[in-house]
Amino acid sequence: MRPATGFFFEDYAVGQKFVHAIPRTVTYGDTALYQALVGSRNPLHCSEPFAQSLGYPTTPVDDLLVFHIAFGKTVPDVSYNAVANLGYAECRFVQPVYVGDTLCATSDVVGLKPNSNGKTGVVYVRSNCFNQRDEMVLTWVRWVMVHRRTTAASGASALGCGALNFQAMPDPTLITAPAAYGLSAEAITRATGGGKFWEDYKTINRTDSQNANEIPKAHPAQRIAHPAGITIDETDHTLATKLYQNTARVHFDLHHMESSRFGRRLIYGGQIISLARALSFDGLENALTIAAINGGSHLNPTFAGDTIYATSTPLTKWPVNEHVGALQVELAAYKNVDPNSAAFLSDPASAAQDRKVLSMDLTLLVPRRR
Repeated sequence: MRPATGFFFEDYAVGQKFVHAIPRTVTYGDTALYQALVGSRNPLHCSEPFAQSLGYPTTPVDDLLVFHIAFGKTVPDVSYNAVANLGYAECRFVQPVYVGDTLCATSDVVGLKPNSNGKTGVVYVRSNCFNQRDEMVLTWVRWVMVHRRTTAASGASALGCGALNFQAMPDPTLITAPAAYGLSAEAITRATGGGKFWEDYKTINRTDSQNANEIPKAHPAQRIAHPAGITIDETDHTLATKLYQNTARVHFDLHHMESSRFGRRLIYGGQIISLARALSFDGLENALTIAAINGGSHLNPTFAGDTIYATSTPLTKWPVNEHVGALQVELAAYKNVDPNSAAFLSDPASAAQDRKVLSMDLTLLVPRRR
């Protein structure tokens, strides 16, 4: 049973399993509020006729809303006493979720790494999300820095980072798509407003030796600098974490956070992922579905008042079937620096120093031109 004050780093053990409480039935209200909070415009999630034309029985719930709801189930047991969520790997969206489905989650502790300061440690968990029929809909690994209850000398990790062997590249055989994605290019363009299809994206050569956080250097012509930015309001991020039932103190408790090194509440990193994904619609209009989050990291903290911008760098691609192709991209988010500005374009590394807040390696499904 979860202690009233939550679990601390020394409470975890490799092999420990959590069956998280509070199943959640997804409603139309959830999907509408999510769109309002992140500005998502993907017609797959807001147009029932379009979704049905692609082979879905109705509009599926946005992939990232499913992720946030499932993530929120894990927070009380995994990251209630977190300093910050650090990264992700091997996230697969196994099958669609629809309004009316009820989601629950489990987590297994797969690694522990004490930090040298003796005050915190990193907990690695593999989490799975299931619907009411006990069918897996989502699986992922994440690692989170958690406070210790008492300060201790650093020790050897129960399972070091290198021993976890996270898969750096997606397994193409696990990527599937509805056959009806063969809808004509003209019909898809009418719904999305986008004229670029899978064949139109130029990619960077990438090797299996690179891990999911090692993004090859892109030629400026290959990087897509999405044009818009979104400023995060205090109300937006508070409503978002409440929607996801994410109870981590770092997002809710200002009194608690005033004594932290930040002196204020942190924006939930998943909200940055959603904002970046929503911003990427301009330039990736036909990237309708996230098949996998292969890896990713939160690189710098974000606070209310920051303005988020996004870029996408195509890394590699492969055909899934005759109608759909997989496009692997780095989705990056920046705070308070416009990637379309002259300063950024002339020297991206310097302009983005301490401003890059997110690097996500995604596999997207994009219709092929027909």
